Amino acid sequence: MKVLILTLGTRGDVQPFVALAQELQRRGHQAVVAAPVRFADLITGQGVAFAGVDDGPLRVLDSESTVGDVAAGGLRAKAALMRRLPAMFTRVLDDCWQVASTGLGVGADLIVHNGQIMAGQHIAEKLGVPAVLALPMPMYVPTREFPWPGQQFPAWLPAGVNRLTYAGMKAPAVVFGRTVDRWRDGLGLPRRRGRHDPLRRPDGGPATVLHAVSPAVLPRPADWPATAQVTGYWFADSPPATVSVVPGLDALAPAGDDEPLVFVGFGSMTGPDPIATTQLVVQALRMAGVRGVIAGGWGGLQEVAAPEVFLAGEVPHEVVFPQVAVIVQHGGAGTTAAAVRAGRPQVVCPFVGDQPFWGRRLQQLGVAPEPIDQRRLSAPRLAAAIREAIDEPAMIGAARRLADQVRAENGVATAVDVLEQVAAGRR
Repeated sequence: MKVLILTLGTRGDVQPFVALAQELQRRGHQAVVAAPVRFADLITGQGVAFAGVDDGPLRVLDSESTVGDVAAGGLRAKAALMRRLPAMFTRVLDDCWQVASTGLGVGADLIVHNGQIMAGQHIAEKLGVPAVLALPMPMYVPTREFPWPGQQFPAWLPAGVNRLTYAGMKAPAVVFGRTVDRWRDGLGLPRRRGRHDPLRRPDGGPATVLHAVSPAVLPRPADWPATAQVTGYWFADSPPATVSVVPGLDALAPAGDDEPLVFVGFGSMTGPDPIATTQLVVQALRMAGVRGVIAGGWGGLQEVAAPEVFLAGEVPHEVVFPQVAVIVQHGGAGTTAAAVRAGRPQVVCPFVGDQPFWGRRLQQLGVAPEPIDQRRLSAPRLAAAIREAIDEPAMIGAARRLADQVRAENGVATAVDVLEQVAAGRR
């Protein structure tokens, strides 16, 4: 079986598919990951075949001001971004088809895609092969058990209303529908009903959906169709040769009981003023009486002159997280998965998208205090949350027990089992 994997997004949207590809290869299958060109080294460095597609809308994240304005700001900034995005996707769509038709993905028996790359189900339709939607968050399949994670909703919504909130996933079809339709016309595909819904096959039947989430963190909703599965996390650790040493970290580690070590990383979600956010974080660490490992990123936290703070840049989570007492993070799905596996209490400071959803979920599981919205972040609030995570034995114990459950799972093996069944059903 040859599987073409199509994904678009930040590192957290790409790295799980590296793990999936590795498991496919271990089973004797072929796997190709088509992803933004900036992730070439990440993917090929772990022994996976890579096909590059245009970075497209990721270039928005290269601008600190754009990220901050959209995440923190009003309708005007969001509307301006929406007007720019369709044109950015045209090259992405063309590149995906080139990979599938004449590139490394030619001859694929199955397409696995993360939805936001837009091309997945359409390429599968053109090739006459199954498409499987796969993602690290429950964004597409409606349920009564919780509202759509793409937007923050009140906790008191009735169960019936929860299902209705998933209409939010129709927004991509509204924003990008014309762009995708023009591209489909070029492929000779009909403008059939339901063509923009990745939950539906071309014949109208339900598509298979894999959620790369631990059922210990998010149990499978009882009202989901049988085609929607929660597999467990898909972890792709960095090669040992690249992670044995994190230069400079030894000066702060190992953390002691008197002055614990705390990780702080918000990815690109630091708002319009990353320097001010970094200064706030340093002040909070001092108020809490702890040392800090600060991670930068696209528009991320900045370097500071503080002896108790180490700027790590981008380092493997599987190396740093087990060495700290508390993980302060933004609630991205990938970072949350790594933090859960590390078995450390967390402080979640969400900004946009599904981040508030994961922050609330971790609080419900007892492994994190109440989330702190980054737009209302202050040094005293952050310091208090860090101290709560350090000093609360019940939270520490809950984090360790949850990690034990997650480590006992094999999400990629479960996912590949399903893919083999889908391919066998087609044959």
